Amino acid sequence: MDTASNHQPLSEIFGFPIQNQSDRAMRYLKNKLCPFNNIVSNCTKNSIELPLGVCSLNHKNKAVIICPIRFREDWKIMSEAATFIFNETTHWTHLGEIKLKDKTGKPAGNIDYVLVSYDDI
Repeated sequence: MDTASNHQPLSEIFGFPIQNQSDRAMRYLKNKLCPFNNIVSNCTKNSIELPLGVCSLNHKNKAVIICPIRFREDWKIMSEAATFIFNETTHWTHLGEIKLKDKTGKPAGNIDYVLVSYDDI
């Protein structure tokens, strides 16, 4: 079936499916809020003053996360990645926005998240 909703590229904005018209979803949209543990309460995707608010897009009938802040929901992705990588007694944390430089020292981009293990002190 070919419907208009199949062609809608947006899946989530400001933390809610685009079809969600609840009072809570409308409050997040109106105030440009981010529910996914952003450093500040507002969405900062692309701009602090005029954020895009797009958390995920539709691709082949599935929502695909495009905002790294979206991965912070309940810190689930960090916990699952740490469980996959480390043994159960490993102490771990994550670091965010690791700045990369090229061989001349010029900025070359960022790594959104890095998991690190550490020893007892």
